[in-house]
Amino acid sequence: MQITPYRTALFKLNDNLPAFIGRHITQLHEQDILVVSSKLICLWKGCATQYKSAHQKENLIRQESAAALKTKLAWLTIKSGMVMTNGGVDESNANGQLLWLPRDLYACAEQLRRDLKKLYGLKKLGVIITDSMILPLRAGVIGAAVAYSGFTGVRDERGKKDIFGKPLKTTLVNLADGLAAAAAVTMGERNEQTPLCVIQNAPVKFVSKTNPSEISYPPEQDLYAPLFKAVKLTVRRKK
Repeated sequence: MQITPYRTALFKLNDNLPAFIGRHITQLHEQDILVVSSKLICLWKGCATQYKSAHQKENLIRQESAAALKTKLAWLTIKSGMVMTNGGVDESNANGQLLWLPRDLYACAEQLRRDLKKLYGLKKLGVIITDSMILPLRAGVIGAAVAYSGFTGVRDERGKKDIFGKPLKTTLVNLADGLAAAAAVTMGERNEQTPLCVIQNAPVKFVSKTNPSEISYPPEQDLYAPLFKAVKLTVRRKK
């Protein structure tokens, strides 16, 4: 597997994202996966406003979250079926603006993939929208796929045997987040200005229609469900 980040010019609010990508990546190949920073998606879809105050940011976090709990460092929230900080609302690398994630991220990923397939003349192409996440009891951020399109994001290993012939009972391999994490290592978090990345020879199955529900896990079965219950972090509404 080969991972290549691309340094770009600054992307501006409401700019044409497919055209922007075309200017910076001259060629994509069949079965490539393009990884795109969520900040580009926010700006592309106009999800930005001038930062005015901490109170404004807090209100936006509450508005954009299906559940929100104030903690010492940030808001612990649920949005788009994922646990994330601050409901995806961010002001880093935003030049004085507050950015927030579009509601239907999978529609954004599919639209971008469709436009890029046409632009590059491709039949099989994957797209991942990545954002920074924090794992419980781990220092530092890690890249995660807030949405993806064009490939199967979860590989089901249940029923298959391990090296000693024992059938696996619960193992699902999260390919989408794994690829996003690998790409984010090369994309950086500061002033690298590399919001695009291409993954070649990824071990995934390319599909014409993505099923977002494959990566969503029922809250009642989730490993962290007892913790969510203990801190009263429950989903109030879908966002």
